[in-house]
Amino acid sequence: MCGIAGADGSGSLQDVNRMVEQIKHRGPDGDDVMSTESATLGHTRLAIVDLKRGDQPLQLGDAWITFNGEIYNHMNLREKHLKGQMFRTHTDTETVLRLYQHYGPKSVQLLDGMFAFAISWQNDLFLARDPLGIKPLYWGCKDGESLYYASEVKALALVTDNIQEFPAGHYYHSQKGWQQYYNVEDSLYGKWSDQKTEDDTMQAIRDSLQIAVQERLMSDVPLGVSLSGGLDSSIISMIASQEQPDMHSFVVGVEGGEDLDAAQMMADELGTQHHEYVYSEQYMFKVLPDVIYYLESFDPALVRSAIPNYMLADMASDYVKVMLTGEGADELYAGYSYLQRYNDAEGLQEELIKITEALHNTNLQRGDRMSMAHGLEARVPFLDVDSVSLALSIPPEWKLQKNGNPAKNLLRRAYEGLLPDEIVYRPKMKFSKGAGSSDILAERADEKISDADFKQENERLKRDWNYNLQNKEALIYYRMLREHYQDEWIMPNMGSSRSL
Repeated sequence: MCGIAGADGSGSLQDVNRMVEQIKHRGPDGDDVMSTESATLGHTRLAIVDLKRGDQPLQLGDAWITFNGEIYNHMNLREKHLKGQMFRTHTDTETVLRLYQHYGPKSVQLLDGMFAFAISWQNDLFLARDPLGIKPLYWGCKDGESLYYASEVKALALVTDNIQEFPAGHYYHSQKGWQQYYNVEDSLYGKWSDQKTEDDTMQAIRDSLQIAVQERLMSDVPLGVSLSGGLDSSIISMIASQEQPDMHSFVVGVEGGEDLDAAQMMADELGTQHHEYVYSEQYMFKVLPDVIYYLESFDPALVRSAIPNYMLADMASDYVKVMLTGEGADELYAGYSYLQRYNDAEGLQEELIKITEALHNTNLQRGDRMSMAHGLEARVPFLDVDSVSLALSIPPEWKLQKNGNPAKNLLRRAYEGLLPDEIVYRPKMKFSKGAGSSDILAERADEKISDADFKQENERLKRDWNYNLQNKEALIYYRMLREHYQDEWIMPNMGSSRSL
């Protein structure tokens, strides 16, 4: 896991050096910049696999790559597609570059993982981002000519105001242009219920998550789990701890926060090395400006949950370099309370696909930025592409929150008897709520922002950016963000959570 920044052949080496410096928090284990005929490639490294030989940019002949992410099937790809080749490293980065030399742009469809990378080869620049946008990437042009790219807005803003998000599931080739290679709907399995019962489906869910977690244990450094005591994180923690006993687990919350007791109970059940951090209201407001700076968003739902995420990553980074999380389950299995309003399966399915496709600039952005602010890699087993395809192929009527069925009923039933009943049937609670931060933030916003002030700013943002402030809390966060970023850097790329 790392940070990347760079430019096409007309870009400035000095610019790319400045950009890499701006995102060094993403990779505290080393950095470098290299110029080729077609590009300037910059990289800052968080060493996870092949610690001694994995420095980047990585060169093979006249081909160069900078890579951010993890390819979980890279050893299988070597065996199947690159047999007989002499590899210099054990890294997935080298696998990606050799595949590209062999298959060209279509090689990206072979990759199972999370990634954003740049390749310079044969006077061409190639950029790609993973199917769901788990790993971030932005791009823009300077002076209408040079193309620049970076893992975070804060780096790209050093060289251009023309900043756009690189779309998930796409690649770019300097000669062939843009191409979408993945979208959620095309990945679905069709009429799942024609062949499968609900019992079959629950077994398939368990099987897919077992594989996804096992793949994401690939690491040459210590690894842990985020364990809030909710259903999603408990499922991931249970599978991971079965594969690796004495797994580290982590939870944060305010004094009396509901997550703390639930997480401790689950940690005792699993036998993990459990770490807990109890934070105060004062400390929450102390870190808030840093949270917003790294988050690159003022969306109130994201900021609320980013605060405990930030503290969790800070604590976890003292023990591990990689952490598995339960991100994505609410989108796939209808976990949010607002989804109760859907009485028709078709409407629910459309919404689940929409919020899953939007994860790249909502919850996935939060997870990436808060972990990488502390040099920590977050992995998301629920968002394995096979897990996503399965979950969204399940008949949506099985996920409707009606007739007494709780949110994520199908997922809960799949793990009955495998997890304690207190966890299986614990009500859905957003991370910020379970950690205890959301009510405090909302109350402080009402105290500090007058109705007139809110109305004036809301009208301006509607006029200038067609953006509607959700509440006074959003205005406080917006003003903090404006201390570091201009509107034109953030507003065109900012997601808006639908689950507030």
